[in-house]
Amino acid sequence: MATIARYPLTRHLRGTPTQYIRHTRGGKVAHEGTGLSFFFRLLSAVLSEVPVDDRELPVLFHARTADFQDLTVQASVTFRVIDPVTACARIDFALDPETGRWRGTPLDQLAGLLTETAQQQVLGLIAASPLATVLADGVGQVRDRILSGLTADPRLAETGIAVMGARVVAMRPEPDVEKALRTPAREQIQQEADRATYERRAIAVQRERAIAENELLNQIELARRESELIEQKGANARRQAQEEAAASAIQVAAKADGELTLAQARAAGTQAVGEAKAAAEAAHVRAYEQVPAVTVLALALQELAGQLPQIGSVVLSPDLVTPLLAKLGGAPGNGATS
Repeated sequence: MATIARYPLTRHLRGTPTQYIRHTRGGKVAHEGTGLSFFFRLLSAVLSEVPVDDRELPVLFHARTADFQDLTVQASVTFRVIDPVTACARIDFALDPETGRWRGTPLDQLAGLLTETAQQQVLGLIAASPLATVLADGVGQVRDRILSGLTADPRLAETGIAVMGARVVAMRPEPDVEKALRTPAREQIQQEADRATYERRAIAVQRERAIAENELLNQIELARRESELIEQKGANARRQAQEEAAASAIQVAAKADGELTLAQARAAGTQAVGEAKAAAEAAHVRAYEQVPAVTVLALALQELAGQLPQIGSVVLSPDLVTPLLAKLGGAPGNGATS
């Protein structure tokens, strides 16, 4: 909106680049254009302000389909005033010189004109099709019909308004009808979801079965290998026992042979010693055969005396000595006898 500053006996108006200002004084145009700034007298000035920028107008109306269902169409129309002079002549855009605001509601008039025109263009299209068809394929058709209808409408052209574009935001039936229409699709989606769930579960069961089979095969393979390991350990133990037994037998045989050889050697040595002793004894005996008995007895006594313990004193009685002396006196080879 334009900004009006108050001064004594005069006013100052400052416009914007998107607002067309028309100032007439005494029926003649004093100022007109966008982005104006000028002084004017309060009692003689007639001011008009027309927006020339692009504006978005929400459009909401109701229509009835071929199957008598109420449908709410929500759209948006982009328009612009391309001929502000004509618009000032057709619609009241007059400004209050005191406040700088419109005296009337020109934008509401434009909105009503555009909304009614768009509704008239769409009602026939929607009335010729059932609700399901309109909801499925009608968005593009409704948009094109609104744009083409507004562009070709002569009243808008005579008012200096140009429609730049149109968009359909939504088309909604009544809540209970919309819920009923959603039910089959929702059920189908739920069925697809259930089918996907069942397939996923089936795949999961198959994978679990495959995993279980693999685990079972692994256990069987481990058991087979463990059995082979036990058999191999048994065979190794038997082989080791056989080797140890054979080594022990060889060791025992070698020890027995060694002991036998040692015993034979000892026996041979003992035999040789015995034979030597026997030969010595025989030679000794043969030596004593030539010696008198008394001499032998004396030698025996001598040998016996060497074997007896120490004797402190010996008492010889006459009864013991007399026979001995007699034998000694009568022994052969004695010098007295000869």
